[in-house]
Amino acid sequence: MTPEFVTPALLTVALLLASCDSSRLTTEAEPEAIEASATFAELLDEHFERSLELRPLFATQIGDYRYNDRYANSIGPEHRAARRDLNGEFLARLIEIDRDALSRQDRLSYDLFKLKRELSLAAERFPTHLAPMNQFRSATSSFVRLGSGSGQHPFETVKDYDDFLNRIDGFVVYIDQAIENMQEGMQQGITQPKVLILKFLPQIQSQLVDGAEASGFYSPITNMPEEFSDADRERLTSAYIDAIENKVLPTFERLNNFIGDEYLSAARESIGMLDLPSGKEWYAYKVRRITTTDLTPDEIHEIGISEIERIHNEMRGVMKAIGFEGDLSEFFEFVYSDPQFFFDDPEQLIQAYRDMSADIEGRTSTLFKLFPKTPFEVRRVEPFREQSAAKGSYQRGTPDGSRPGIFYANAYNVGIRPKWDMKSLFLHEAIPGHHFQISLAQESEQLPNFRRFGSYTAYVEGWGLYSEYLGRELGVYEDPMELFGALNAELWRSIRLVVDTGIHAKGWTRQQVLDFMYANSAVSETRAVAEAERFMAIPGQALAYKIGQLKILEIRADAEARLGDQFDVRDFHAAVLEDGPMPLSMLEAKIAAWVDEQL
Repeated sequence: MTPEFVTPALLTVALLLASCDSSRLTTEAEPEAIEASATFAELLDEHFERSLELRPLFATQIGDYRYNDRYANSIGPEHRAARRDLNGEFLARLIEIDRDALSRQDRLSYDLFKLKRELSLAAERFPTHLAPMNQFRSATSSFVRLGSGSGQHPFETVKDYDDFLNRIDGFVVYIDQAIENMQEGMQQGITQPKVLILKFLPQIQSQLVDGAEASGFYSPITNMPEEFSDADRERLTSAYIDAIENKVLPTFERLNNFIGDEYLSAARESIGMLDLPSGKEWYAYKVRRITTTDLTPDEIHEIGISEIERIHNEMRGVMKAIGFEGDLSEFFEFVYSDPQFFFDDPEQLIQAYRDMSADIEGRTSTLFKLFPKTPFEVRRVEPFREQSAAKGSYQRGTPDGSRPGIFYANAYNVGIRPKWDMKSLFLHEAIPGHHFQISLAQESEQLPNFRRFGSYTAYVEGWGLYSEYLGRELGVYEDPMELFGALNAELWRSIRLVVDTGIHAKGWTRQQVLDFMYANSAVSETRAVAEAERFMAIPGQALAYKIGQLKILEIRADAEARLGDQFDVRDFHAAVLEDGPMPLSMLEAKIAAWVDEQL
């Protein structure tokens, strides 16, 4: 029996209790408190270690390379059962620990850990594993990046190369499992929308090359370190050719044949979750989990409409500032058609991002007192995925700095990527957005590992969008059109509230979604289609940005009002970031307690 979803209201009460002064622990209770703290710490460490064995790619992502020879069959019955049993076991063990005997910080960890286990167990009722891949998130695209040498698997030692050969074996198992699962999904009426599968097929087909040397998986051989011995070079080259030609390519071909010959015809014509078995409940769960609020889809829909109206009015102010004569729709057409707003060459766009990096980083000391040690760099999105990739994304570095945080900028079809939205995108994905937030959390060794490397989408993406807002305070938007870019990015996140809930809670069609986007934003057809299909592929995720940003702004406004002249924005940002990601209700209660301490 899976536990009910823990409401944010209950979490707030729990955190307020956690914020009480730990001096209430009496001297007589000290031995019990010490024992409870030690037991709790051991439990968290044990769970994290055991979870890494189930998540070897995540271990690689955070710089723990002990499981680099593994690729988990995470959608297989044995793995799903092991994950469910692990969560059930540790939830049962957790509630045996006296929460009241723990320190304030440990009580916060207790509540967060408990919520994570309950959310994971609650998710088991929904058969996500029966529709495991689409054009936006797929094991195929991520594995190509992993094996090309541009991803998070290192190719520096002979062992790294041998590890990846073993990972190929695990990937083959996963893809065969995915085919089996999708066949079961076809029988149960749980499939991906056909429009998404039509975009997914070319991604698979891009890997069907003639021979190993034409494959991206051969890149590590081409770039093999010079210090490798001749014997190792010869052995590894032969092994990679064999693995690519006899394992990787046949696996992609099997998947391509299944998708094209069987799955495509069975994929659904509808685009929303309402048409899936228990789709309404499934989407409601996603909304609660992703936003970490009690907001309903209808309430979120209305918030989006209200925010769109507000932002449109601010955009009219930009139109006035630059002397544009015409209405908002004419302005939208202008900003997406005038050649002055676009680069001619993809490398110009990439270089512009690199140029702005140092400038923006140099401004952050006015608003921040905590800075990450993890290095950072800008890279171009690889050709094999650029057609369906987002315009920008962040890949975390490792806490020891051996792998930098990376901002991936998409330069595909550069003529549709305006200059005016580049700074807001950089602020969100890089500095002070995801790079600051993620790096500071995982560098914080005083936090338990599940908090250092954990994530709550509304907190993470809310911070990203809040960072775009900070561009005004940082003086980054030096041109009115750059402010328009920030407004347009914020507008887009507001539109997401409307269209995501429209698709999955109100039954909107693909054309209704596109028409709403065109009517309310400066958006090209290419981006509108890609974004619409993103909402179909990952329901609810798009809600996190605006809901999270609005809550952080609300929390800050309350802190400023209560503290008055005592308010220091650098201290506020430190308080928001220093304890790692958490549900919005917990963040609100934590900052309220922090304000109390200042008064």
